[in-house]
Amino acid sequence: MTYSDEARARLDKDAQRILARYPMKRSAILPLLHLVQSEEGFVSPDGIAFCAETLDVGTAEVSAVATFYTQLRRRPAGEYHVGVCTNTLCALMGGDAIWEALRDHVGVDHHGTTRDGKITLERLECNAACDYAPVVMVNWEYFDNQTPESVKELVDDLRAGKDVTPTRGADKVCTFKEVSRILAGFGDGRANEGPSAGPASLAGLETDGGRKGAAS
Repeated sequence: MTYSDEARARLDKDAQRILARYPMKRSAILPLLHLVQSEEGFVSPDGIAFCAETLDVGTAEVSAVATFYTQLRRRPAGEYHVGVCTNTLCALMGGDAIWEALRDHVGVDHHGTTRDGKITLERLECNAACDYAPVVMVNWEYFDNQTPESVKELVDDLRAGKDVTPTRGADKVCTFKEVSRILAGFGDGRANEGPSAGPASLAGLETDGGRKGAAS
């Protein structure tokens, strides 16, 4: 499939805005890949070709970048990417149980997508949020201190088209296409929504007695 005239015009316009940020065209590979992903929901061969043409580089060079980063998908996937952390701490706190319950609940395994196209399931190594283990992410928004029951309810709400609010960050989870556009550098005006860190993030500092400059 090739891009329609409308889609191609839209991509060309946005690509020029991206290129204007960089003194060298090649530096724009990553944001351009996120841009084409925001169009189709994954990085298609057409998307690779568009990036290569726009940057005056070979398709192999673009593909090398696209296959390196896990945030870039090379095949059609779901509207919501649900990642369950099963690294050491999350696993000990219940991450493995969450994974097994969610896998059975939606009927797909790692990198599988539900038939309705809503959910792609991932088993993640780490979400860098150990202070709130076990943690689940939806399109890279945090859902902290989860249980098998809470995650099944979360996925059911997403599939039903309900607005879902993460524990931290934006007030509403956006779609995978929408978040890909944000990662391409086009803000949605919601950067300051919602809470960020909480008491658990400060526990280490409090345990340390609030000392500053210890490393120096």
